[in-house]
Amino acid sequence: MAMQIRAFGPEGMPVSLLGFGCGAVGGLMVRGSTADQERAVARALDVGITYFDTAVQYGDGASETHLGAILRKIGRAALVGTKVRLRAAEFGSIGAAITASIDGSLRRLQRDDVDIFHLHNAITTEGGGESLSVRQVMEEVVPAFEALRSAGKLRLLGLTAVGETAALLQVIDSGKFGSAQVSYNMLNPSAGQPLPADYPAQDYGRLFDHTTRARTGVVGIRVLAGGALSGSAERHKLASPAPAPIGSALSYQADVDRAARLRPLVDEGFAGSLPEAAIRFAIAHPAMGTILVGMASVDEFEGALAAVQKGPLPPAALQRVAELTAGFAGESR
Repeated sequence: MAMQIRAFGPEGMPVSLLGFGCGAVGGLMVRGSTADQERAVARALDVGITYFDTAVQYGDGASETHLGAILRKIGRAALVGTKVRLRAAEFGSIGAAITASIDGSLRRLQRDDVDIFHLHNAITTEGGGESLSVRQVMEEVVPAFEALRSAGKLRLLGLTAVGETAALLQVIDSGKFGSAQVSYNMLNPSAGQPLPADYPAQDYGRLFDHTTRARTGVVGIRVLAGGALSGSAERHKLASPAPAPIGSALSYQADVDRAARLRPLVDEGFAGSLPEAAIRFAIAHPAMGTILVGMASVDEFEGALAAVQKGPLPPAALQRVAELTAGFAGESR
């Protein structure tokens, strides 16, 4: 089956429904062997993957370096996104710090530009700590990004939608960002639908309604809740330690325990495995542009590919997800 391509962002950039995540949680593009990395990237391109997502934070530049070298070696074109995370010490010179960050990323990627450049900091109404305020984003980050776009170094302004929901919605509603990385999974589907009362997760306030109105492309992240929806607490030798949850429970173990309560989706024949169910759940929402699935091996990539090729979960399966997760309401987060 051919990879589905969806129009992404204000320009309708052609992105594959399955993207290639180069993150540190799965670890393949940070700690894997060069041979496995090359095999995975080549396989992804062969099956129609168009978007590769990395960041300077993934292995302190290792992910960018490996991806850039492999794409250069095999001579294949691809859409690439990377990110900047500002340190609090840099908040007094945001523009300069952003420029230095993208220049370093471009050197490691061996590229003159990136297709998407995401702000990786949390966004809150008033800022504080390592988070940026709405004012800082709109008055300092956006102009810096726009200057880099004018200089030909990036195509789409992006953000990672972490922080306070009200702040995220305000920034997206501005229409300045062409891409948003959004946590969306069976444990917390609130970006796409209302949550039951007292549900143990951050309520993202139907964020997809806002991205759709703003013509902001959506990159689905935490599709497997950092691995909790893999169906096993065991982690691959290349994977990172269990990551802190984003938007769901306050502990990874709580996510693992709730994920186990979704096993009826497999037992009742809606999916062949819990990861398959999670991936097919994520692609079922029409606002989704591309999803990222952390991988530690080529086999894990093949599993994600097979799930996407089966297509979105049917309505009966989505209804069963809603029934099962309704039981989480009222529990402590």
